[in-house]
Amino acid sequence: MNAVCIIAVTALVTMAVRFLPFAVFGKRPLPRVVVYLGRVLPPAIMAALVVYCLKGIDMSAYPFGMAELIGVAVTALVHLWKRNTLLSIAAGTACYMALIRTVFPIL
Repeated sequence: MNAVCIIAVTALVTMAVRFLPFAVFGKRPLPRVVVYLGRVLPPAIMAALVVYCLKGIDMSAYPFGMAELIGVAVTALVHLWKRNTLLSIAAGTACYMALIRTVFPIL
């Protein structure tokens, strides 16, 4: 029963967060600050995620972060090529996972 309550509350909060902007702004034009944040936050969040993912690389020991750096490069190249965030993240993740399982196995 607790799991059902947790799922119901989570679903309600998720729906409220999704519908709140429509309830607040309605048909009025968005304020400039909201438009600005909508433009700059996605790249800023992606940059923060890249820094977070790469912060634990040990450049003084094998494999010197090569799998991570190749994964980031593949992600960037696929994104520049296709301009599809989901595809680029999936390609970079698949490349990284293949590299750490085959070329640079974790010791």
